[in-house]
Amino acid sequence: MRAVAYKTPQPIAAETALIDVDLPIPSPGDRDLLVEIKAVSVNPVDVKVRVGVQPEPDQLKVLGWDAAGVVRAVGSKVTLFQPGDEVFYAGAIDRPGTNAEFHLVDERIVGRKPKSLDFSAAAALPLTAITAWETLFDRLKVDDPVPGAANAVLIVGGAGGVGSIAIQLLRALTNVTVIATASRPETRDWTLKLGAHQVLDHSRPLAAEIEQLALGAPAFVFSTTNTDKHVGEIVKLIAPQGRFALIDDPGVLDVAPFKRKAVSIHWELMFTRSLFKTPDMIEQHNLLNSVAELVDGGKIRTTLTETLGPINAATLKKAHQMIETGRTRGKLVLAGF
Repeated sequence: MRAVAYKTPQPIAAETALIDVDLPIPSPGDRDLLVEIKAVSVNPVDVKVRVGVQPEPDQLKVLGWDAAGVVRAVGSKVTLFQPGDEVFYAGAIDRPGTNAEFHLVDERIVGRKPKSLDFSAAAALPLTAITAWETLFDRLKVDDPVPGAANAVLIVGGAGGVGSIAIQLLRALTNVTVIATASRPETRDWTLKLGAHQVLDHSRPLAAEIEQLALGAPAFVFSTTNTDKHVGEIVKLIAPQGRFALIDDPGVLDVAPFKRKAVSIHWELMFTRSLFKTPDMIEQHNLLNSVAELVDGGKIRTTLTETLGPINAATLKKAHQMIETGRTRGKLVLAGF
C-alpha cells in the first residue's frame, strides 16, 4: 500500500523530511478495524512528532491522526462496525498513522461518518472535536456554573482547528457566552461566523479586553495556543474558583499565581484514553457519533477551509509548512492517493 513516512526528524524543507513509501497492508487485531483511507487532516501534533520523535533503527514512521474512510475488514471481537461502513476518527498516538492507503484503528475510538459530509469535510473534524468536547465537558465542566462568575468561556485562539469546533459545540449544546480571540480581520470574521458572541484581539492585554465587555470575570478559560504568552493575563481575568484548561505545550507553565483564586487547571490530551486503554475509552466512539448527529442535524458544520491535494509526500510537506506558521484558519485536508 502507498504511504508517507519519515526515517529521521528533519526540518520540513529537507528533501527527505517526508517520503513516499510502499508498505504491507496490515491485518486487524481483535478490536481493530482495517480502514481504507479516503481523506486525512493535518494537525499540529503531526509537526510535533515529525520534529521530535526518532523512529526505531531502520524503521519508518507514518504520521497522521485524522481520517475518514471505509471499513474493509474487522477483527474477531469487533461489534460496533462491519465492512462497508463509512467512518471518521483521530487514531492513537502510539500506533502507525493515517497517512496510508489502509489503516488499523481500535473500534472504540471510531465514529460513523456524518452522512451529510463527504470524506474530506468529515476528515477535518475528529481530532479537534474530541479535544474540544473532552476539554469543555469532561475537564472544564462548562455545564456546572462557577458561583459569582460570568457564565462565559474565553477561548484563546478561536480560529484554529480546536477553537473553531469548540465555539460551535458551545453554541449548539450550552447557553454559555462564547468569547473568542483572533488578531486578524479574516480570523475575526471566521470566529463570528462560527457563533462567537464576542471576539477579542489577543495581541492586546486580554484582561483589559475582558473588562471592556462589562460581562464580569469569565468562569472558564480554554487556551488552545500560545499559553505561555497569555497566562499572566489569564490569571488576572479569570473568576475566583474558575476553571482553566490548555492543550498546547508551553516550555514552562508557572501555576502558582492561580492559587490565590483557587483556580483548577486541566491539561487535555485527546490521546490519553487510547494510550492507556482507559475503561471509558469507548466515550470517544460515543462523542464522535454525537458530533455526526449534530452535523447531520445542521447544528454544527465542518471546519475544513482548504483541501490541498492528494495524500503524498509533496502535498503533506506543504501542509506541514502551513501548520508551522501558526496562522492557519480551520483545518487543512488531503484527499485520495
